[in-house]
Amino acid sequence: MITQPLKDVAAWVAYFDQADIPVLARTQAELVRFKANEDDLNGRELADAIMHDPLMTLKVLRYLHTHHSKRQAMEITTIAHAVMMLGTTPFFRYFARLPTIETALKDHPQALNNVMHGMSRARHAALYAQDWALLRNDIESDEVVLAALLRDLAEILMGCFAPRLMLEIRELMRANPGLRSAEAQQRVLGFRGLELQLALAERWHLPKLLQALMDEEHAKQPRAKNVSLACRLARHSTNNWFDAGLPDDYADIAAFLNLREEDVRHRIQRIALQAAGSWTWYGVAPAAAWLPLLPPARA
Repeated sequence: MITQPLKDVAAWVAYFDQADIPVLARTQAELVRFKANEDDLNGRELADAIMHDPLMTLKVLRYLHTHHSKRQAMEITTIAHAVMMLGTTPFFRYFARLPTIETALKDHPQALNNVMHGMSRARHAALYAQDWALLRNDIESDEVVLAALLRDLAEILMGCFAPRLMLEIRELMRANPGLRSAEAQQRVLGFRGLELQLALAERWHLPKLLQALMDEEHAKQPRAKNVSLACRLARHSTNNWFDAGLPDDYADIAAFLNLREEDVRHRIQRIALQAAGSWTWYGVAPAAAWLPLLPPARA
């Protein structure tokens, strides 16, 4: 465990490049279940299980890069395609034994809770992005979903390997209502989480398309804007539906989708309820738990 900030972003990248990244215990259990029924395996179901877990998703993409054929001209930008390219037998052989987040943080319950909230938030963001991509007739919606799922990957990794520093960031934000997470990260770590995110994505050779979709510099591009808005909404609604940032989120999403704000709020509530169905993966209250406190949208 790291207790003090490392020198710079490059030092963090070097550290994570050598780390044995853990996954959810639920992910490990699901892989065992799928392996026992490999002959009747549905690749789409396996991909969906993987995409409940941002860290497992990362491990699959990294493994694919190190094992891809030199003749492979196109980048693989979806997990379903990645599983198909790898083949199920090699996949299960390589991912037979995985460290788990729950074991790694068993002596840090508060840090574990924060990581689980981060994982849940990533899942929410992915589902929001999927809904909006389908509404916009994005024929490659899975790419947008994957980018939203991985957008805050660096924070999750920091929560696993530097829990004290992440708790310090959370305490700083709690003591200073209205302080943005990026500013709190800058004060504690010396850089914003997105800087580490993009540096890791480049080091691990994540598909260039996914890197662009996660990069704020491309936020004016519609698909990247989808990812940005989905992650903003997921972050602001994590604790309650009265967050000061939500009104701006609703307005920006309405403009992006060319919908009334009332319609946007209805869609968001529906997706939040859908996301709540995955709460057992993370063991923390999903955003939908606070929906009864939200005033009903006007008809």
